[in-house]
Amino acid sequence: MKPRIYVETTIPSYLTARPHPLIRIAANQQTTREWWDKKRNEFELFISDFVFDEAAAGDEIFAQKRLAVIADIPSLEVTEEVDELAARFLEKGLIPATAELDAFHVAIAAVHTMDFLLTWNCKHINNVSIIRRIERVCAESGFACPVICSPDELLP
Repeated sequence: MKPRIYVETTIPSYLTARPHPLIRIAANQQTTREWWDKKRNEFELFISDFVFDEAAAGDEIFAQKRLAVIADIPSLEVTEEVDELAARFLEKGLIPATAELDAFHVAIAAVHTMDFLLTWNCKHINNVSIIRRIERVCAESGFACPVICSPDELLP
């Protein structure tokens, strides 16, 4: 059985965006394309309706590209458990209310027993200053937190 991976919105965004002028972000875009081309088939991929909605927003041409990339990826259901876990992240201040969707991305991945949550969101999700606390809240709620990582961490 392949490891299960929740693909957060930054992945299709980096995959389809025009090259960024900042070298670091352009490198992350290239890494994302490399992971997508060489490694994604080693995983069972999942998204949520939140990813779909975020991917559909913005510039119509790039939204279409993002949606095409995720078109065949199954979407995970938002359940009462997901709502409750996301609320705990927000209540404890791990993720600010202004980034509520980020709390839902983590909650969906945890509740649906994903092995990994793949993201370039290093402000509210893949951030070493909060990952341990996110893991504790997941455990206290009866869920295992997926490994939160970026594509470069899943390349050989």
